Amino acid sequence: MKERVWQAVFLLAACICILWVVLICLFLFVQGVPAVVRVGLPSFLGGIRWKPGAGLYGIAPMILGSLYAAAGALALGVPGGLLSAVFMARFCGKGLYRILSPGVSLLAGIPSVIYGFFGLTAVVPLIRVLFGGSGKSLLAVSLILGIMILPTIITVSEAAIRAVPETCYEGALALGAAHEYAVFFVLVPAAKQGITAGIVLGIGRAVGETMAVIMVAGNQALIPGSPLRGLRTLTANIALEMGYASGLHREVLIATAAALFVFILGINGLLSLSRNRGNP
Repeated sequence: MKERVWQAVFLLAACICILWVVLICLFLFVQGVPAVVRVGLPSFLGGIRWKPGAGLYGIAPMILGSLYAAAGALALGVPGGLLSAVFMARFCGKGLYRILSPGVSLLAGIPSVIYGFFGLTAVVPLIRVLFGGSGKSLLAVSLILGIMILPTIITVSEAAIRAVPETCYEGALALGAAHEYAVFFVLVPAAKQGITAGIVLGIGRAVGETMAVIMVAGNQALIPGSPLRGLRTLTANIALEMGYASGLHREVLIATAAALFVFILGINGLLSLSRNRGNP
């Protein structure tokens, strides 16, 4: 009887989680699809001008801004995160690991607004001094997001590397491989599924970030012509304008959230594929 009761409790919890996802989907698409129909799907997704007062609702600059920001964050965060994971898994001593592991966990627990404040007071002025301009730019966003995704990539990649059977490493050594060669050419390729999962989760974190991006991006609804130009992401666009939007403007913002939701679902789909790849 006790097992049946707990089985029912767990089933209820799972059903509640699924119900919340379904309700979010229904709200976004029921509220957003009519606005997309009124504006026109090509004008909505492909339009390059966002001027609600003039009836122009093109979100292409925000889509590209989100993609550029995520790509910049990955370019800066993935190499450092992967090398840090390899160091912590196979090269780090126990004493140093006791310091680094809590540090990575602490980095994951810092609120987004703190990252944004750091970027606004340290990164933006540095970019302004070195390259000119206002400093609020794609480069600043990429640097901050690159730091923010480090804990995700490090934690998942380290767990994946540690999960590789030790016999793979010992076999490489038995064949005459050096320690570094065995790690980088045997263990890391064997853990590629878990590493890919960490990178995909990092993309989701970068695309979904709002507060830190608003503080350092410049929030210009334009396609950035260079890393030193400002930009606006999908999440920032919703957060900045939802407070005063009404009518069609509000519905289009909900449609923007639906487009972002679909994009995140696509990322989760890639994560599932990376996990199930090669499984029967």
